[in-house]
Parts: sequence; C-alpha cells; structure tokens
Amino acid sequence: LINKTAGYATLRMLPGGGETCTAQLTAASEPWADHFYKVRDTLTSVMNRADYTPRFYEKIAHEGGAYDRDILHYTRSGNNVKAKAELWRRRKKETTVTHSEQIHEAEGDTLDMLSSFYYMRQLPFPTMKKGDSVKMNIFSGKKKEILTIHFQGMEDVKIGKSKYPAYHITFTFTTEGGAVSSDNMDAWISTDTERIPLLMEGKLPVGKVRAVYSGTIPS
Repeated sequence: LINKTAGYATLRMLPGGGETCTAQLTAASEPWADHFYKVRDTLTSVMNRADYTPRFYEKIAHEGGAYDRDILHYTRSGNNVKAKAELWRRRKKETTVTHSEQIHEAEGDTLDMLSSFYYMRQLPFPTMKKGDSVKMNIFSGKKKEILTIHFQGMEDVKIGKSKYPAYHITFTFTTEGGAVSSDNMDAWISTDTERIPLLMEGKLPVGKVRAVYSGTIPS
C-alpha cells in the first residue's frame, strides 16, 4: 500500500473584529481522487470571541455527487441552548433539493463541529491529569451529539524536522444513549499560551485524514 494525499483542507480565522469572530474550513479532494469520491466542503462558524461558543453555523458539502447544506442559528437563555436548523439535501443522481427544519435543544456548553476546535484551546490542560475528560453538546445538521474530550497527557509531536511538546487529546462523538455517532479524532495542542493545534488526525473508511499546522510555531 502507498500513502497518497487525497485532498487538502484549510482552517483559518477570517478578518474582522468586535465581539464575534468567524472561522472557516474549506476542503477539497485532489483531481486524481475526484474520479473516486469528489469532495468540496465549506464550514463556517460565527462565534462569541470571549468563549468561542457559536452564534451561527453553516456547512455546505458536495461529496460523492450528493449535496448537503445546513444552517444553524443558536440562541442562549441561561444554561439552555437552542438552535434552529435548516437542512437542504440532494442525494446522488437526484435532481431536486429537499428542505426541512429542526429545533435542537440542550443544557450546558453547546458547540458546532467547527467551533469545538477553538473552544478546546481554553481547557485547563496544565491542571488536567491523564484520563480526565470534558463533555459538551454538538449540534450538527440533523444530529445532536455528545462530544467528549479525553486528555491523554503530554507528548512530543513531530512537525517537519522538529519536535514540540504538546497536549494530546482525543475527541469521541456519541448519541445521548451512548452509541458511537462519528469517528474519533486526535489532536495535539502546543503547550505555550497560544494553544496552537499542531496536528489533528481522524480515521476514514480507507486511510485517514491528517492536518498539520503550517504557521510559525513559537520556540
């Protein structure tokens, strides 16, 4: 078997100020992989700058000939979080797009799939012990999931030719009943005050997805 890059993804914070910030993730398969499973995805999250909790989330996915679009508007009242979800779907080989709406509701910390990568950076890693975990809610399209972040301790992670100390965490996704709802992901976070996600890995049906930080890493 030969390791071959099947696509690229870019996660960035868009320019702007004020009490909110906007993150965007774009992903696309390589031309050779388009023949097998073409991917063109864009995820956007508008978050409260103070704590990275989302106000708005949009996912536009073109995957394998199918089209999905999810828009969620979050509202909060005390510890209660609600989101109105609008969903558009067109399956492969279909010509019409269906539209539906749902209301998600949860108590406590509640995020979307994109804001979770920013929220995790403010966890109290220096005081956490290996085996500690933090739970929160995730609203994503039709699904309401429980995200558990497991602290795996400190590890050195290799970026390019250098190694850096990092906090290793694992994301697990389950339903409220405890059934696994999405594949696990691992992340390695820098130990400095910037809390940079240096490396993220997730499993795929064939192979894995791997994201490596490409900016300047503080020494």
